[in-house]
Amino acid sequence: VAVCRWCADIWVDRGRVAMAATLGISVVAMILAGCAALLCVFPASRNWATPEPFLPGGQLSSARQRLSWRSLVGIVRGLFILVRSIPEYIWAFLLLAMLGVSVWPAILALAIHNFGILGKLGAEVVENADVASLRALRAQGLSRTQIAAFGIVPTSLPKWLLFFFYRWETCIREATVLGMLGISSLGFWIIESRARDKYDEMLLFVLMGAALVLVVDLASALTRFYLRRA
Repeated sequence: VAVCRWCADIWVDRGRVAMAATLGISVVAMILAGCAALLCVFPASRNWATPEPFLPGGQLSSARQRLSWRSLVGIVRGLFILVRSIPEYIWAFLLLAMLGVSVWPAILALAIHNFGILGKLGAEVVENADVASLRALRAQGLSRTQIAAFGIVPTSLPKWLLFFFYRWETCIREATVLGMLGISSLGFWIIESRARDKYDEMLLFVLMGAALVLVVDLASALTRFYLRRA
């Protein structure tokens, strides 16, 4: 009974707020990363970012047009490589120095890193789309934007969502760790308990983090299961 009361007191005092902050950081970061990646997926796809996508006549385009589109693909893919090659912790340190201690350095650090990963994976999905059906749409006179909206997005969305939820699982773990930089999430209270030699409290916060990850992993697994069935 005493242990239960002790756990309840910590939960009411700090635990629920820390878990909510950790979950909130991961959710906002993934929404920002997903929206930004979606905007850049098509310019990074070699089969879409061409003078005449999915049309053999595009081979007759000028060298200047082909160079312009290839440069666009290279720039966007280079951006993906740059932002995902820098760990979230480095982004967080830089943003903490600029923005001060708040949840936004953690949110933006996770969003920037995951933007690079989701963008790269999303572009690969577009490049592996069914070319025959897209050529049929192009032959019917659909524009580049219409092909993306009505041909690529409906067929690629399930795979994009699979990658999105997989990265969310990782993001919530990183949101816990980034709390150790002073951001008020579970990681902050883990470090604070360790500094005061309160190893029992530290263990409880670690278990809270594990429980949160398990809940998110379960939600993600169920979503992926139903997406595969669909």
